[in-house]
Amino acid sequence: MAYTAKLLLLGSGELGKEFVISAKRLGCQVIACDSYADAPAMQVADGCEIFSMLDADRLRAAIETHKPDYIVPEVEAIRTEVLQEVEAQGFTVVPSARAAYMTMNRDRIREVAATELGLRTSRYRYAESLEEVRAGAAHTGFPCVIKPVMSSSGKGQMTVADEAGLETAWNYAVANMRGDRRKVIVEEFVSFDYEITLLTVRTRQGVLFCPPIGHRQERGDYQESWQPTQMSDAFLADAQAMAEKVVDNLGGYGIFGIEFFVTKDEVIFSELSPRPHDTGMVTLMSQNLTEFDLHIRAILGLPITDIRLTGPTASAVVLADREAEAFTIEGVAEAMALGTSGRDVDVRVFGKPVTRPNRRMAVALAAGETTDEARRIAAEAAARVTIRYA
Repeated sequence: MAYTAKLLLLGSGELGKEFVISAKRLGCQVIACDSYADAPAMQVADGCEIFSMLDADRLRAAIETHKPDYIVPEVEAIRTEVLQEVEAQGFTVVPSARAAYMTMNRDRIREVAATELGLRTSRYRYAESLEEVRAGAAHTGFPCVIKPVMSSSGKGQMTVADEAGLETAWNYAVANMRGDRRKVIVEEFVSFDYEITLLTVRTRQGVLFCPPIGHRQERGDYQESWQPTQMSDAFLADAQAMAEKVVDNLGGYGIFGIEFFVTKDEVIFSELSPRPHDTGMVTLMSQNLTEFDLHIRAILGLPITDIRLTGPTASAVVLADREAEAFTIEGVAEAMALGTSGRDVDVRVFGKPVTRPNRRMAVALAAGETTDEARRIAAEAAARVTIRYA
């Protein structure tokens, strides 16, 4: 069979699964890689490889075996030095090996944003010991946020109210960090009015933006998101200008999920992922082109003529509460039954083979007359989806 392109997907979670579906619709061949069997993206891909993305030899071997047209990271914890090596040999890394390297660790992308580009960020210090954590907190003040420099989905993140909580936060960060770097960022707690994700698409024709996505987090992990979110034209222009600076600095083509805090006075750069963003799952219903469609179009150099909203839409996650291998997902029909009187309601079950406490297992999507209505319906739909453990 003739394919338009061969992709090696590094990481095969729920975001990877939706990306594979978008790529397959455009005739791509996809080899999905992850550290465990039957990961969500593997279930819809053409082939799979099972290994840790931090295993440099296995990563290099997979690239040499499959010789992909595009290497597409979907997770942060990757031996990025291998990506730099193979890019130098002529392989194409999405969006670039430098972007993967810089964003794998919060300290590197923060230095690009704050020092090199002069973007507004919160006060911060890095720490590699409890003593350095205490010094960092003295610089930022309380409350402060302590995060591993390498993690995902908020793992290891904790807000600390006073000095008594620093040791617990340090231990929690070390226990939940990915990779092998015992290093955290101690960050000023920003008293923001709201926070957004600005999905930013870097294409061969220029930089495009999706309407900003509002979201709510717990434990540093997204719980619900909605689109559109109310934002002044001036603040939106400010966020877009900062986003364009940083994606142009990182280079390459694809979608970037860029998070900003918005206070009553300013927009503050927070974090960046050079790939589809978890809060962007709302685009599965809210936009004519999902974030996954936009990512593959930008990668392949296909035209993106218009990005438009279909209407107020929200997403709400379904979480597991324990570790289990034997379980069933129930209540999908009950959740979808909320889609009456012109309201759209959908449920996406990720197909993860095991549950863990607070692991995302599905997402509910809902449209409404307003974002508040969409959020209410999405939350109710998510509550109707339950996990029954054997």
